[in-house]
Amino acid sequence: MRTICYKCLRPVETCLCKYVPPFEPGIKFVFLMHPKEAKRNRTGTGRVAHAGLIDSEILVGIDFTKHQRLCELLADERYYPVLLYPGEDAWNAQKEGFKAQIGNKKLLAIIIDSTWFCSKKMIKLSTNIMALPKLSFAKSYRSIYTFKKEPSEECVSTIETCYYLIKEMQEAEIVDKSVNPECLMTAFKELIKLQLQKENDRIDGKLPNSHATDFKYTTKKVIPDF
Repeated sequence: MRTICYKCLRPVETCLCKYVPPFEPGIKFVFLMHPKEAKRNRTGTGRVAHAGLIDSEILVGIDFTKHQRLCELLADERYYPVLLYPGEDAWNAQKEGFKAQIGNKKLLAIIIDSTWFCSKKMIKLSTNIMALPKLSFAKSYRSIYTFKKEPSEECVSTIETCYYLIKEMQEAEIVDKSVNPECLMTAFKELIKLQLQKENDRIDGKLPNSHATDFKYTTKKVIPDF
C-alpha cells in the first residue's frame, strides 16, 4: 500500500509539497471542490495550491447554499468575498473603485475547483455564491497545462488562477509586494513534467495503462524545460 502525503494527497514519491513552502498570500483563498475533483489527485492543482497558501480552505460539495463553513465565511465582516468568475459585470484589479470597495477588509477569493461540466451544476445550485461580486483578471493569460485540454484558450488551472490573482492584486497595491507566489508556478511546472514523464514511461512499457483509452496514445510527449 502506497504512503500518501496528507497535504496534497499524492503518493509520497511524487509529492509536490516541497516545491510550495507555505506563505501568506495576502488573500483568503477558498476552493469549492466538486466531489469528483476531490478524488482526482493525479492532475488536480487545487490541493497543491492549498498546500502552499496559508489559511486557504478546501470545501467539498455540489450545493453550497447551506454549507455551514462557507456561510460562516461569507458572514465574516473581516472579509470582502468575491467569486472568481468572468463576466461584463465582474470587477478586476484595474477597475476604478475596486480597491476602495474592499476597504480595510481582506479579500476572500472563492474559486470553483472542478471541471467545467461539473462546475455548471455547482453554479446552478449554489445561488449564494452566484449572488456575490464577481472578480476576473485584468489581463489575458494562457495556461501552460500542456497535457490537459482546457475548454477555451483563456482558461487557466486553479493554481495558475491563484498565482495570477496574487500578482494582479500586488499591482493594484491590494496585496503587499513582498509576497512571493513563484513557488506556485514552480510546483505546477514540476507537476507537468512529472505527468508527461509518466505518460512517456507508460508508452515505453515501464508503467501499466491506468485508463481504458490509454492504448490510443502512443506518441511520446516532449517534456518542457521551463
